[in-house]
Amino acid sequence: MTTTMATTMRAMVIDETGGADRIIARDVPRPRRIGSEVLIEVVAAGVNRCDEEAREGLGDGVAPTAFPVVPGRDFSGVVVETPYAAHPLRVGDAVYGMTAFPRGGGSYAPYVSVPAQSVTRKPPALSHVEAAGVPLAALTAWGLVVDLAKAHDGQRILVHAGAGGVGHFAVQFASYFGAHVVATGSSRNSGWLRELGAAEVVDYSVSEFDRTVRDIDVVVDLLDDVDVARRSLPVLRPGGLLVHASPSTWPAVAELATEAGVRSTGFAVTPDAATLAVVTRLLDSGDVRVYIDDVYDLADAADAQRRLAQGHTRGKLVLRVGDE
Repeated sequence: MTTTMATTMRAMVIDETGGADRIIARDVPRPRRIGSEVLIEVVAAGVNRCDEEAREGLGDGVAPTAFPVVPGRDFSGVVVETPYAAHPLRVGDAVYGMTAFPRGGGSYAPYVSVPAQSVTRKPPALSHVEAAGVPLAALTAWGLVVDLAKAHDGQRILVHAGAGGVGHFAVQFASYFGAHVVATGSSRNSGWLRELGAAEVVDYSVSEFDRTVRDIDVVVDLLDDVDVARRSLPVLRPGGLLVHASPSTWPAVAELATEAGVRSTGFAVTPDAATLAVVTRLLDSGDVRVYIDDVYDLADAADAQRRLAQGHTRGKLVLRVGDE
């Protein structure tokens, strides 16, 4: 099904790698739906660390290969075009999901075209702004905690940076599946992390986790700090697992773990609509919730990325792209 509309759109783009000032507004071609893709009118877009890394050109795995390029992985919006008339997703459906940025155009724009396997219906309980903060963070947390750590009753899981975008989902998923969750965070987030399900919170401003935490089955390391990963190795039980989520520091962490005789693995998120649909049910039931720290207008995307780079955000930052 096709709809006549403008062939260009006003989006935020990266015109070359560098600082946040490289994010500028520009008229670019509106994406064309191809094959099994679904064309989405974007209402809100999430802001993620990987967007920032791609803008900075950090590594072959995340750096764009052509400019200008629209950044952004997360989106929530409304279906405009589908692959065929009887497709399970219908024109007008409220949906959310992930783009393939930096492989192609992202979500800091009025429209995205993405594979149908990357998008599912938005949780009715959430606004588009709230939903835009979910996909990448929740799917990353699910992969780390459920697929790799296999969270279960009686297990002890340490989550570094528990109050961040991925972290606040990781704490909730691990707790939901019965694990005893130990989270690191700041003093201002200690009470909130306990509300999310953490049984213990280590305030990194007053205590070093490796002096107080022991007998951990799985460390979920969401920081790009090699020293934190190194100090995490001794807190693991024999046979324990270190799951490290930062691709830029993973090679160094893997070497440390090998030298220490500790099992370890990196991770790369998959934009999987089927798993996101499971997360949707948890969000609608209230068993899991998303926290939005702040909302920026699309034109202020550079400011949003600067804020994210400062650290210490609680949950997610989101860009408001269109009207709810």
